Amino acid sequence: MEGLAEPFEFEFFVRGMVAATLVGVLCAAVGVYVVLRTLAYIGHGLAHSIFGGAVVSFVSGISFYIGATIWGVFTVLLINGAARRRQIGGDAAVGIITTCAFALGVALISRHGQFTRDFDAALFGEILGITSGDLYVIAGVLVLAAVVIFAWWKPLLFTTFDSDVASTYGVPVPWVEALFSLVLAATVIASLQVLGATLIAAALVIPPVTARLLTDSFTRMFALAAALGGASGLVGVYISWFVDVSSGATVVLLQGALFVVALAWAMVRSRWPGTGGGERLAAIEGATLE
Repeated sequence: MEGLAEPFEFEFFVRGMVAATLVGVLCAAVGVYVVLRTLAYIGHGLAHSIFGGAVVSFVSGISFYIGATIWGVFTVLLINGAARRRQIGGDAAVGIITTCAFALGVALISRHGQFTRDFDAALFGEILGITSGDLYVIAGVLVLAAVVIFAWWKPLLFTTFDSDVASTYGVPVPWVEALFSLVLAATVIASLQVLGATLIAAALVIPPVTARLLTDSFTRMFALAAALGGASGLVGVYISWFVDVSSGATVVLLQGALFVVALAWAMVRSRWPGTGGGERLAAIEGATLE
């Protein structure tokens, strides 16, 4: 039993667990909207794009968070502007802009000739290297996301399920979309140090999809996704200490295992009478009326 408590003797490990838990909740909560909007590629693309901003920050000698924030906001505005052009689809805009931004980061790395902790953490994550300052940033973004989500709960929900109808009811859809995109960018930036650009997309998608398999209610899906994200972050980092595997990878693998269990349960449940797919779809579509 004493060996099980050993990791908690180290302050850096406790900070890592707290950071992973907060990031798990943050990514999962924001990821609910990402999944329901079928925008998983945007989270993946933003993570790689902001990696370019992290590299630029190092080369320019400015704070990672300042540089990544400026880069992230610029990327989001550029994507939204390009996506409004009829000749350019949203997926094409994301693909072009984010891959070019990522390529710029790679080019700067090869030109500068150094690969530092900032690059390593931005690409692969470094949970056990989290500082108190990083924790404050993550907590601040979590609070910001919570305020935006709960203050704009109905407009976000309405826009998520049917943006065309929401517009006819007076919902400022472009502003809601822009606000959500900025929250998503802030989420990615805060999560880079914990999960890295290569794993953020998984943290945004897997807990919400797992929750979607377990419930037809949007409210329950949101709460369950946040709980799964936070729990997998906490337990995943703890397990990684004993198996000597990357903490970020362990968190995502644990989330994947929970998804497999939920998928198996959903497949079994679908064979029971009265659990048809049409009823499940109707239930979640009706969430806009709650």
